[in-house]
Amino acid sequence: MSTDEVIAAPAEIRATTTATATVDIIIPVLNEERALPGCLATLTSYLRQKLPFSYHITVVDNGSTDATARIAEDFARTDPRVSVIVLDVRGRGAAVKAGWGASDCDVVVYMDVDLSTGLDALLPLVAPLASGHCELSIGTRLAHGSRVNRSFKRELISRTYNSIVRYGFGLRCSDTQLGFKAARADAIRPLLAAAQDDRWFFDTELLLLAEHNGLRVHEVPVDWVEDIDSRVRLGSAAMANIRGLVRMNRAILDDRATVDVPRAPDLRATHPDALLGRPRSVQTAKLISFVVIGLVSTLLYVLAYVVLRGIMPPGAANLCALVTVGVCNTEANRRWTFTRSGGPRFILHLRALAVFVATYLLTTFAVVAMKHLVARAGLLLELATLLVTYGVITIARFVILDRWVFARRRRTRVAHGGQ
Repeated sequence: MSTDEVIAAPAEIRATTTATATVDIIIPVLNEERALPGCLATLTSYLRQKLPFSYHITVVDNGSTDATARIAEDFARTDPRVSVIVLDVRGRGAAVKAGWGASDCDVVVYMDVDLSTGLDALLPLVAPLASGHCELSIGTRLAHGSRVNRSFKRELISRTYNSIVRYGFGLRCSDTQLGFKAARADAIRPLLAAAQDDRWFFDTELLLLAEHNGLRVHEVPVDWVEDIDSRVRLGSAAMANIRGLVRMNRAILDDRATVDVPRAPDLRATHPDALLGRPRSVQTAKLISFVVIGLVSTLLYVLAYVVLRGIMPPGAANLCALVTVGVCNTEANRRWTFTRSGGPRFILHLRALAVFVATYLLTTFAVVAMKHLVARAGLLLELATLLVTYGVITIARFVILDRWVFARRRRTRVAHGGQ
């Protein structure tokens, strides 16, 4: 292909696709009087030459105390495709929600004012949304094909956080925090109403809500250069993100994260990531809660056994420790993991009692068998045997609690107008 053909390609695309979608690019700003003029000049020049869609730029000033708002308004007077929104509240999440929520375009985008992300990734970001192949599109610095220039400290923190979200919550996206995202406006508005965070956790919350509700998310590798003048305070942002993850875990378990959104046909029931017939995000959230409660319960169980073992034989000490911890464990899982009653209360307790009896018999058998097999077995060997047995039982216990003890009650359908 010749150079002339390469240069002419965007114009040819523009001729056939301009009417298919309109794009609104949101730029959140806070005290960016130095960076904003260059950003707007570079962005408008690029969009005029390279973007094959009708576009608009919205600068959202969220609480600046310098001349940022005035600079944005002056630029808007010279370009009818630029507008300004001024907010009293601060936070990237608040700015994006305000800009995306007020837009009347088909596709909404947001990017950081420092233009750390190369603009050549903009068309690959927007095109799948305009063609209807996905509802949300995000840039990623962690995928194959990305080129990134940043400090080792930020690289380590970013990869650690994204690994926690991916493997802890089952999120398929590789990079949650990059300020370079786009969405179909009709699909994203219900999620904007459900998203509670107004600051840095907003990006993660948006992706968790999107995947939980079955929206399709597309990733685009980007070229990215770290802004040495970044305003992000890593320590406070990390703590806020951890609090946000805890809140989102509860929202998924309580079904508060489910919203009515336009979506593609739901294939989750047959998807290999679905576990026990539940959506992946719900099941992962259950596992997180169950594991945390299980770790605390195991620690309490071992401590109780050690204390009681000094005054009781192994079987009796095991029984008392299991009774003490088992009731608390079952109630904690009922409240925070499975969030449902599982039917009449006495039925629930009968089922829980059956699980308890099975756990007691297996752990007691393991300890007694170990004592007979090892003539001089000490307390440490007893504890090791109990932990191994308890761990094996716990793996099966999650399935039993989810599918039997706290199983959802089936509603009987009553037919009207006939027998």
